[in-house]
Amino acid sequence: MSESILDKFEIDEKKLTEIINNNPSLRGMVLGYIAEDKFHELFLEDDRVKEISKDDDHDRKKKGDRTFIYNEKRFTVEVKSLQTAMCKKNEDGTFFGKAQVDGSDRRIVKFPDGSELNTTLLLKGEFDILAVNCFAFGEGWKFAFAKNSDLPSSTFKKYSEEQRKQLISSLVPVTWPPKPPFFEDPFPLLDEIIAQPKNEPVIEEETVKKQLEEEIDILKINP
Repeated sequence: MSESILDKFEIDEKKLTEIINNNPSLRGMVLGYIAEDKFHELFLEDDRVKEISKDDDHDRKKKGDRTFIYNEKRFTVEVKSLQTAMCKKNEDGTFFGKAQVDGSDRRIVKFPDGSELNTTLLLKGEFDILAVNCFAFGEGWKFAFAKNSDLPSSTFKKYSEEQRKQLISSLVPVTWPPKPPFFEDPFPLLDEIIAQPKNEPVIEEETVKKQLEEEIDILKINP
């Protein structure tokens, strides 16, 4: 049995709680990692799911928090959380909020028209399913799921139409109970993806070098 983190850092539960509550960025980070674990516990321990893996958080060539096999197809899920300050409870008991859906690192994105952007925004096709942790909606662990292809595109006016079409909006509206494109159960969405034609555009990743021998990711969208 591993040593308690409280014993290792020589603090008690009260002190750890105080530190987390007093540092919103730390609280958000802790919640995010707990959400990944809860998603795994609630959905990936299903007998239909095989070969579960988690990529290195610092590996910019791979986007997604969990990868697994379902019905002989490999899927990648990106787990994100709601922006607590944007959450509100409606008079009818429903909830509304927004999830921040972008990456932690900036990278160069190359588009089919030859243009490039240095951005944290994620791409259409870069993962399969978005899982939004809805703990902020009245607490309690629950998730809303949407297919990557159904997520809203960026509307940032400084981007070209082609760029906006391929980039996912950094803030995505989410309700509870979920409304399309979000749903409580991810498995019907996985089945929909399996049933889709296989000639749809896919995103491939390759590693290239930029000046000073630093590696960056170029994400190419192949027709």
